[in-house]
Amino acid sequence: MVFENYAARRRISAAPITSEILDFFDEWRSASALARALPQFRARSLERAVAALVRAGMLEGSRNAHANKSSPFDAWEKWDPAAGYFHFSTKDTNVPTEPGDSIRELRRRTRARPMPAAVKSYPGSHKLILPKPDTSGDLAGALLERRTWRKFAAGEIEFEKIATLLGLTFGVQWWLDMKGVGRIALKTSPSGGSRHPIEAYLLAMRVKGVPRGLYHYDAGKNQLELLRRGAAPAQIRRYLNGQWWFDGAGAVVLMTAVFARTQWKYEAPRAYRAVLMEAGHVCQTFCLVATWLGLAPFCTIALADSKIEKDLGIDGATESVLYAAGVGQRPPKKDWAPWPGRAYGKRVPNLAR
Repeated sequence: MVFENYAARRRISAAPITSEILDFFDEWRSASALARALPQFRARSLERAVAALVRAGMLEGSRNAHANKSSPFDAWEKWDPAAGYFHFSTKDTNVPTEPGDSIRELRRRTRARPMPAAVKSYPGSHKLILPKPDTSGDLAGALLERRTWRKFAAGEIEFEKIATLLGLTFGVQWWLDMKGVGRIALKTSPSGGSRHPIEAYLLAMRVKGVPRGLYHYDAGKNQLELLRRGAAPAQIRRYLNGQWWFDGAGAVVLMTAVFARTQWKYEAPRAYRAVLMEAGHVCQTFCLVATWLGLAPFCTIALADSKIEKDLGIDGATESVLYAAGVGQRPPKKDWAPWPGRAYGKRVPNLAR
């Protein structure tokens, strides 16, 4: 049998009797009480088993400084285990891959198992041919130009562009006063129940007028709050799990979720899906606004969660990092975003357009 403390990301294999021991300690009890409950085992062997489970992170001793205090994980009670298991057990598990290695691996995999089709169709159905999309206007232009950039020019990003990018992506645009409830924030991206759990932290590298450092974006007052002074390309690489091709970015936005906002209204664990989707909504808005501003955006979920959360001063339970998006100046004479070192492939037009 495998036992996992997903909150602490600790896993062990053990005999089935371990289930009975763990169940016995669903409230504070002593090891001697366990011996009385399981007289078929020697007290000394049970004490050793309990000590091993404490070391493995499956049991918590009463001498632990946090034993009698409220835990940040308490807020997950109604979402556990369905949402909590997925959230906590998938943190800090990404392994960075060199771009060239990734392409070779995909080619190797294709030989054994062809890539699934990118689109779906029903060959025998009646067809209604649609007119080509209207591609005029700024919105269509930004949608068509959006790419994940991995190369950047060396220049600074204008302060006004960063302000516009943060304000249109994360800022509160209006407040709705709901009688008997309070103020509800309205933003540019959809959010279940207008709970807007996503917070933004800016790692400023090369932003004109903004000293290098780590900032929190106050979405209500449209201002940056300095958390830590100083920033370096190595910090981007450390946060983004070794993805060195993003070192040249002018700024990185670390998106976290304050889960209590969503948990307050939606107690079912399915609401965790909404939080993840909303991070995606916000990130697409970020990338489109950045593209409209003539910048080069990117996004990634390959994160060193614990390192980021430590530097942000958040506990990883009531507030946890979910996503990162960055931006830089576009490299000259490029309208495409190839992998560093060599082209990922060639663009070919979609003839249906």
